[in-house]
Amino acid sequence: MALIALRDLGMVTPRPLFQNLTLGIGPGDRIGLVAANGAGKSTLLRCIAGSIEPDAGSVTLSRGARLGYVEQDVPPGLLGLTLSETLRRALPPAERAQEAWRVGAVLDEFATPDELRDRPLAALSGGWQRLALLARVWITQPDALLLDEPTNHLDLEKIALLEDWIAGPAARTPMLIASHDRSFLDACTTRTLFLRPGVSRLYAHPYGSARALLAEDDAADERKLSKDAKEVTRLRRNAGELRNIGVNSGSDLLQKKSMQLRDRANRIEATLRPAHAERSGEIRLVSRDTHAKVLAAIRDLTVATPEGQPLFRIAKLDVRLGDRLVLLGRNGAGKTQLIRLLRRAATEPVPGVQISPSLVLGYADQGMAHLPEGQTPHGLIAGRTGIGDGRATSLLAGAGIGTEAQARPIGRLSPGQKARLGLLALRLEEPNFYLLDEPTNHIDIPGQERLEAELLAQGATCVLVSHDRHFVEAIGTRFLRIEAGQAREVDA
Repeated sequence: MALIALRDLGMVTPRPLFQNLTLGIGPGDRIGLVAANGAGKSTLLRCIAGSIEPDAGSVTLSRGARLGYVEQDVPPGLLGLTLSETLRRALPPAERAQEAWRVGAVLDEFATPDELRDRPLAALSGGWQRLALLARVWITQPDALLLDEPTNHLDLEKIALLEDWIAGPAARTPMLIASHDRSFLDACTTRTLFLRPGVSRLYAHPYGSARALLAEDDAADERKLSKDAKEVTRLRRNAGELRNIGVNSGSDLLQKKSMQLRDRANRIEATLRPAHAERSGEIRLVSRDTHAKVLAAIRDLTVATPEGQPLFRIAKLDVRLGDRLVLLGRNGAGKTQLIRLLRRAATEPVPGVQISPSLVLGYADQGMAHLPEGQTPHGLIAGRTGIGDGRATSLLAGAGIGTEAQARPIGRLSPGQKARLGLLALRLEEPNFYLLDEPTNHIDIPGQERLEAELLAQGATCVLVSHDRHFVEAIGTRFLRIEAGQAREVDA
């Protein structure tokens, strides 16, 4: 029996997101929710959680069922609480004293180090903040979980921990998981729902297998659409010929037959629907020419925290033209600090780092914090030399940022829109050396695939941090693992 039942659910304001969605979620279900940025995944989760009302249809829960909804962002009111207190306050006030032991038990399930339990959430890494939100919901003993991008900010070690937790303590809990992490979806889901504004599609397979079936069904729909359109044309042509013959010959029978053919053409035409097309916006890159063989040379470099505490040492490392060097290691190991140090070395001398004079830098951080939050996307792009208002509007629209969003402050854009804006700005720099810190964070699967294709097609030279296993395997040519105070090259 379904624990959660969706019946003819729809959300069509301010534009169609999904409609006529009927779905049951019951014991053993772990459903991957897949769609482009802004296509309604978070909206659907909020509809099911009851935080917003759908425009059509209904959501029904089994009597007494409790839902656990894990959103993407930490509520500001929790940031000052310690990790333990964050979980304790999720319990009903009357149970907090007697049930306090559950805080430790849940933190143990997530292998939380003792030294983190009494730290404020604001002092924890983004990965531990994500796990804290999940643990805070889990302590309430929900009957089903709604997870919105649960792997964002998690390093590979924490993603493995999350996958083990889903396969272990949470194995019997139904889940609806919105995610762009293809490897995670394959590892953790049993069914896949592709959310679409027209007809959404559900498959009894994890993402990879479901994606192949979706492609087959979309191709079949394309063929049927083409066949039916040709049949409509044929029927209308025949109807016209019969009508002319009937008029000329005075035959009422032929004119009646003509009308029947037109009616049949109208009925078929009424069923024609354009094939689905993802509208997440294009991603394009440019790689400027250079004759330099080595763009960055590192010798006896110590990478440290902003406060000066040493993190790791690199004895010798050359980043050569065409290298796509992936930095591996857990959160806090120093990967981002190395990226920032290389960025600084592109504009000022840094001991231990030699930069080619022909290097042109392109940089994007995981939160797109380098973008001016008070400026509008249109102002940012139009302000570049040789762009102008008209071309800026066109470029932004092509990147998936509509006219209304172009006039908003960048700080008010969605994470996906910020990511696409950052990549557009990056392309306009025309770099030959990319520094990318978690570039696939907040980018949908079509966008990830396009970014992979562009990096490969351009032969781009880059140093990047990513915990997206599929992305890393697709583009990496060299891998530098950072652990125990050292950095060493490893195989993929």
